[in-house]
This record gives sequence, structure tokens and C-alpha cells, in this order.
Amino acid sequence: MSLLPELRYPSVTELVASARALAAHRPALCSLRQVGVSRGGRPLHLLSVGHAQRAVLVVAGAHANEPTGGSTLLSLAERVVGERELRWDTAWHFLLCADPDGASLHVTPAPRSLFDYHLGFYRPAGPEQPEWSPSVLPPDQLPPETRALVRVIDEVRPYLQVTLHGTDLGGSWVQLTKDIPGLAEPFAKSAAELHIPVETGASDAAGWPASGPGVHVMPARGSDAAYPSMPDDARHSTWYHAHRYGGLTAVVEVPMWASDLVDDPAPHPAPAAAIRRLAHRLLRDTREVERVLAEALPRLQGFDGPLLRAARWALELVPGLAADWGWPRRTGAGSRACHWTGCPHG
Repeated sequence: MSLLPELRYPSVTELVASARALAAHRPALCSLRQVGVSRGGRPLHLLSVGHAQRAVLVVAGAHANEPTGGSTLLSLAERVVGERELRWDTAWHFLLCADPDGASLHVTPAPRSLFDYHLGFYRPAGPEQPEWSPSVLPPDQLPPETRALVRVIDEVRPYLQVTLHGTDLGGSWVQLTKDIPGLAEPFAKSAAELHIPVETGASDAAGWPASGPGVHVMPARGSDAAYPSMPDDARHSTWYHAHRYGGLTAVVEVPMWASDLVDDPAPHPAPAAAIRRLAHRLLRDTREVERVLAEALPRLQGFDGPLLRAARWALELVPGLAADWGWPRRTGAGSRACHWTGCPHG
């Protein structure tokens, strides 16, 4: 039922059109409804397939720079409609895009290279990311996209929430809020059939226990974070909201460009030194970005849009992250990434 005329990532408008066509084709089985409105006034749509009480919730578009989720969601919805056994005792609910505002700002639907991809890159500041905002904001300040997602979880009470994410370069891996014994084998088989490497050392899951190659289980609340400087914590995200109903969340990551290097099990000969070099490079590149931003700021007086907020948020995280990686933390004047008063530090 896809309406796409070419092989590329669908826009939110195209996702909604394809979902509407699917619902019109099988009206007794499918329904499409609006479940919220973004801060920018864009509708959030939920496609439901089946009528069973037991439910799976699939979420796409939580991160604007990870466009693979929308097309995956459509393919899965079409498969559920076509295969009765998948919905025999389970209803499926598909949140087409959790952040339509962000999707409108990430402007590379069909990137041909990593450079092309990053020319149109956008990822919101942490407090504006639908799944992550509860980890950095009090409940009364959550954005409308987050509140809509939480309402959907409260309504359908999924035993499984699958949130579709991606990376620009690397392999595939899964993050679980609870272990699913035996998942690693079928996951690895599926990845092999699709010629996608399994990423065994994903930075997102650093320090987490692994139940098998590429399958990581999030640490219990109260355990130490891998990156102490980071203000957000997955254990306070919407991923854990399904636990209120006995459910769990699986975060599935897939690459836009695959690299066989990520499934190399050989240990690095000097990991600490390599990480310190990367921390130094991160700080060096950040200073270059700060210089560019400092030159641009006089022309941006009175403007505080989402792109600038995202840049500020990302730059402010860098010194702490570099320190987590083993680079000595600077103290005194100029120790932060940028104070946004005109001149970046040395």
C-alpha cells in the first residue's frame, strides 16, 4: 500500500497518506486517528490494526535524524494486515512519527553519502526529544509530543513497545528494558539474512550487560551510568512507562550505512589511549564549531529557534563527555564549551 514513487525515506506526510490508504483498504481491521498535536501544531497519528486486548506499540520518528523508522513501520503494518497469525491475539498500534516538528527540520530524505546526510542534519535538544524529555524535565514541563506518547501507552497498555531508531554508520543492535531470553539468536540470524553487521560494542549501551551479541539490557535503576556527565538517563525515559503495565521496551537500531568493522570481536590493543585521543579530537572539533557559531551569533540577535537550541545543547555536553572519556577536565574561566557571549575559549 506504499504510495512512494521512488526508493527513499518517506516524509511524515507520505507516512500518513500510506497509513490512511491502508486503513481505507481494510476499514473493519484498521483505524487511523490523531492522538496529539506537536508544539508546532502538527498532528500525531496512530494507526491501529486488530482489536485484541493484548497490544504491541511501535513508535517511529522519535529522533529526527534517524529516518529509517518510518519506512520500517509501514512495512511492518502491511505485514500485520496481510498475516492473520500476527494479529490472532494481539492488536498492533503504530505511532507514525513521534516528532513531526523535528522531521520537518532534518532535510535529507534520500542522502547519498554521509556528507550529504550531515548537510541537512537536525537533532533536537534533549528536553525537546519526545522519549528523552522525562529524564531531564519535571512532569509538568513535558512537551506535548511526550504527553501524547505517554497517553497512548496508558491507553493500549502494551506488553511490548518497539521504538525504531537508527545510526548513520555501523551495524544493528537492540536495547531492552528487560531481558528477553533467547533473542540474540534470531536477531543475529535476521541481521545476517539482510547482510547487516551486528554491532557488539555500541556506545549507546556502554557498560550495559549483554544477553548475546548485539542485545543489551539496560541497567536497573540505581546503578551507575556509563557517562556520568550526561543529564539524561534512559531509565527515566518513556521506554520504562510500559513497565507500569507489565510490559517492556525494545529499542531497535539499524544503520543507514553498514560497516563490517563494528562486529569485529578482537579487543583494541590500547583502548584507553584511543578513547583519550577521541576526546581530544571531540574538543578540538567543538572549538571549531564554537568559532563558527560565535561569528554567526551577532546576526542572530533575538532568534532562538530549534536549530540554535540544539547546537547550544550539544556543545554544552562536550566538556563533560570528554572528561568521561578520560580527558582532563578544565577548571576556571573557559572550562565550559561556550558561554554564548561572543568569544569561544582558546
